[in-house]
Amino acid sequence: MRAALFEDQAFLASVLEKTKLGRLGTVEDLMGAVVFLASDASALMTGTSLVVDGGWTAE
Repeated sequence: MRAALFEDQAFLASVLEKTKLGRLGTVEDLMGAVVFLASDASALMTGTSLVVDGGWTAE
């Protein structure tokens, strides 16, 4: 749904500049977190956020 936004090179450059890893995420980047959350390994997790954003929110 956001593919058209990333066709704008200025917008894409601004996003990549703010992302510590310097690239857009892929489905594969999310798979580890999804598998973890769907598994018994996350059984004791409650009320938290698992941030998978390539460093967008890092300071």
